[in-house]
Amino acid sequence: MPGIVLGRREFGIGITAFGVTAGLLSKPDSAAALGGMADDHFALVDPELIEAVKALPDFTVTAQSLPLVRKRPPFPTAPAPALQPQFRTIPGSRGAPDVRVMVIDGTDGKSASPAYLHMHGGGFVGGRVDQYPAAYQALAAACGCLIVSVDYRLAPEVRFPGALEDNYAALRWLHGHAAELGIDPSRIAIGGESAGGGHAAMLAIAARDRGEFPISFQMLIYPMLDDRTGSTLSVPPHVGRFIWNTASNRFGWGALLGQSPGLNKVPNGSVPARLEDLAGLPPTFISVGGLDLFAGEDITYASRLNAAGVPVELLVVPGAYHAFDALAPTARVSKQFRAACIAALKRGLGLA
Repeated sequence: MPGIVLGRREFGIGITAFGVTAGLLSKPDSAAALGGMADDHFALVDPELIEAVKALPDFTVTAQSLPLVRKRPPFPTAPAPALQPQFRTIPGSRGAPDVRVMVIDGTDGKSASPAYLHMHGGGFVGGRVDQYPAAYQALAAACGCLIVSVDYRLAPEVRFPGALEDNYAALRWLHGHAAELGIDPSRIAIGGESAGGGHAAMLAIAARDRGEFPISFQMLIYPMLDDRTGSTLSVPPHVGRFIWNTASNRFGWGALLGQSPGLNKVPNGSVPARLEDLAGLPPTFISVGGLDLFAGEDITYASRLNAAGVPVELLVVPGAYHAFDALAPTARVSKQFRAACIAALKRGLGLA
């Protein structure tokens, strides 16, 4: 998931999934669990990112803490003249409930405009479509596109493929209502942060395999791609210390899959990193911090996409932890990161 922010927050393209009031959650990742490096585990962190993360307690998302995680109210929308979000209910997939979406129209009434289908973060178990609307008001204005963000169903109440079908329903709706919405169906990009990036990767795979609705580009911001990370695949001791740790990762994936993460078999299409054939997926932008728990899996996925003949751009930010751009939005690296993501989306939408 895009990291859990405790306390104040400014919006940016790399948004967090949800916030938790400091001190409410347990601190299972003790100094001993972090390899006994309590005194120097900030040594590799970019200096501008240290203060923000030092203000946070250690915590883990568990079944017990999840209700607290979900209680965080949404942040306010940016007032007019900023683009105002609209909420719609669209038909769900066959046998599934209708889906709520947030729509922000930055096209200025132009026809055949591009669209960005977004999936929010939250570790598969949290977050909400309207948690940080100001970030997407700004993004829609910056790119001059239509943004549709999906209020997909959360695990563990709904396991895979429930959320995938909700996201696929939104993709179907965009294509089916392209003329009404004033968008070009050949310029529909998808993406998201953390778990949202994982959901976007799952959607790209499903769209390729079903062959119904093309996707022009996918933007995966510190995406959650591999259930084995932190279970059967170990990570270096300096990785995944902050915001989203291995225990949270195991809980999130277990909730989505309905089984222990890292088992030999997973539901088909549920874990992007487990897919054997990546050929035919849309051009991809992947960005991640070097200290993020997902760094290794994201780098590997980018390499495999490249090997499969998929155009891919990979951005790895040294000294950056999960959701650093949201936690420290004024840091130089955060500004550069957000600018790179916006530029990549513009290229993917044919705007640059």
